[in-house]
Amino acid sequence: MSRLLIALLAALVVGSCGGSYSAPRNLDDACALTRERPHYYRAFRAAEREWGVPVHVQMATMHQESRFIGDARTPFRYALGVVPMGRQSSAYGYSQALDGTWEDYKRATGKRRARRDDIRDAADFMGWYMTLSRERNGIPLSDARNQYLAYHEGHGGFARGSYNAKSWLLRVADRVDRRARRYQAQLATCR
Repeated sequence: MSRLLIALLAALVVGSCGGSYSAPRNLDDACALTRERPHYYRAFRAAEREWGVPVHVQMATMHQESRFIGDARTPFRYALGVVPMGRQSSAYGYSQALDGTWEDYKRATGKRRARRDDIRDAADFMGWYMTLSRERNGIPLSDARNQYLAYHEGHGGFARGSYNAKSWLLRVADRVDRRARRYQAQLATCR
């Protein structure tokens, strides 16, 4: 075989081994999740060391935002019920960060090559954002419920209490808090 053909085949094999964006098999068991995807746990631990946000808070938030799917996007909007009008927002990736907020993160941290579909970058983004939530709104890093509300509504929206008019969001935040507590208990037994 020619060298070019061998190089192309090697590139194809390496390319096919790239990142998988499927969700882990068991999203309700933090121990099973970290065994199946140990690089997720390493990413969460790195963000915890850098920013102080506990692993279980990051995991519960990421579960709610993307179900740990790296290329997650918001649904399409439709005009007249059938004509696609674009996505509901620019949220993308594991952290479901919006375009503008992601750009703020890259500027603030100097991580120009950071990608929303990379678990390490997404976990670092969450740590950065939640640290800002503590600085701007006084939310403890271990408070999964209020950290999630600030993550969803933005720092200004949280400060205005915009979430209080959204009973569905308050229920989601309560679910995030319960999941964070469950993940915390599970992680304590599987380390």
